[in-house]
Amino acid sequence: MPINDVLSITMFITVCVFLLGGFPVAFSLAGTGLFFATLGWFLGVFDFILLGNVASRIYGAMTNGILIAVPLFIFMGVMLERSKVAEELLESLGQLFGSIRGGLGISVTLVGALLAASTGIVGATVVTMGLLSMPTMLKNGYSPRLICGTICASGTLGQIIPPSIVLVILGDQISNAYVDAQRTMGNFSPDPVSVGDLFAGALLPGLLLVSMYIAYQIFMAYVYPESSPAMEIDENSDNNKLSRILYALLPPISLIISVLGSILAGIATPTEAASVGAVGALMLAGIRLNKQRSLPIFSGIFSMIVLLVLTSTFDLRVARTEIPSADQMAIYAAIVACAVLVGSIMIALKRVYQAKTQGHSHSILFDVSRSTMEITAMVFVILIGASIFSLVFRGLGGDDLVHSMLTDLPGGKWGAILVVMLVMFFLGFILDFIEITFVVVPIVAPVLLMMDVNPIWLGIMMAMNLQTSFLTPPFGFALFYLRGVAPDSVSTSDIYKGVMPFVGIQMVGLLILALFPALATWLPSVIFG
Repeated sequence: MPINDVLSITMFITVCVFLLGGFPVAFSLAGTGLFFATLGWFLGVFDFILLGNVASRIYGAMTNGILIAVPLFIFMGVMLERSKVAEELLESLGQLFGSIRGGLGISVTLVGALLAASTGIVGATVVTMGLLSMPTMLKNGYSPRLICGTICASGTLGQIIPPSIVLVILGDQISNAYVDAQRTMGNFSPDPVSVGDLFAGALLPGLLLVSMYIAYQIFMAYVYPESSPAMEIDENSDNNKLSRILYALLPPISLIISVLGSILAGIATPTEAASVGAVGALMLAGIRLNKQRSLPIFSGIFSMIVLLVLTSTFDLRVARTEIPSADQMAIYAAIVACAVLVGSIMIALKRVYQAKTQGHSHSILFDVSRSTMEITAMVFVILIGASIFSLVFRGLGGDDLVHSMLTDLPGGKWGAILVVMLVMFFLGFILDFIEITFVVVPIVAPVLLMMDVNPIWLGIMMAMNLQTSFLTPPFGFALFYLRGVAPDSVSTSDIYKGVMPFVGIQMVGLLILALFPALATWLPSVIFG
């Protein structure tokens, strides 16, 4: 075997060893890349001039308009979590479904799906659901195994249900890989693959998983009634009023529909929709913190909807020599709506700034801003480290080695897909989705896409596969997140045994998606042509 191939394989194994040892991901990737670049140069199989491309890669990432959506979606999710919107959601759905057998489990699954659509962060969703729902479910006599499986599974839905950070990052990488594959095949003007395509493609598979989770909850409730009894509800409580339930449910659901709907309808790009989500989450937090004086903020939400409608209906450009009267009236209406929206944002900011985080002296706004900064910095530092790693890997000829290995596998295209999915599944035990997306996808995706694999279907398969690895014992990340917040009465074996039926559901979902690719490709073709 040539020395550069040996270095490529050793390089990949080395970074896995460092990560298993607990070293920081970004520095492990960058350090391994630089070490093997030096070793390759010493052995005469690597040219240091290639490292000059690192600066342009970093600049390209920092100026990538799609990746601006990452901090905006993070802000949206953290704001909804810290302002207790999620807690109110769970309480309301518990009142709605809790009186039936398995109803509390269904409520947790639905809230997990809603949080997934608003946060996209597996750790945050699992921890939040564990802290909020586990005590209530234990109190009402639910089986600890069913509780653990439900929370872990619903918490990982953030990997697949749009809009999510996973799909934003994966969409950007799949798009780049698709362009590389098409250019290698001689097509220098390929049809673009966007994040919106992945959002549309993930919608039906995500809803399919939610439906299968709920079906399992209903099955357990009626086959093993002692595992999920009905919740005792005080019929005289005001919490049972439909108006209170709708008050808690409609705002966050409307926000999610506005964000996702504006992307699918072509009104906004994912980045623009993410900004709508961030502003909407801020205003929902303002309403949640002061329900008695919510009219000013509701007027801002209405103004934001008016702006979206005006933007999609009229030409609001003012730098024109001639402006039709209809457009002129729309511009005036947009100015008024902007003024109302700015006022509502200022009111919401003041409320969030004045409110204190539970157990801390600083404000919710400070806490959310700091968490957003930390998570965003982590994502982009990993991106820089992964860029150095992948550049050196390609410089050593690792991409050619991967290409030859995958194309020579028995079974052709399906054999290559199976191997890649297995590798990503096992890497999901030790790496987060961010590292896998930045490191593995640029290496393997171009090879698979040159085998006439649909890029949207491949992206959704990868997202669902990573979601499954997050659930699978003994190393699934979601299991460790839940173990950290579960009481001592819930054993680790309860967590492991509880998630196994949901892992089986995930496998069935993956099989269905593999057999029927139209689940991922039909909706994007209908919406975006």
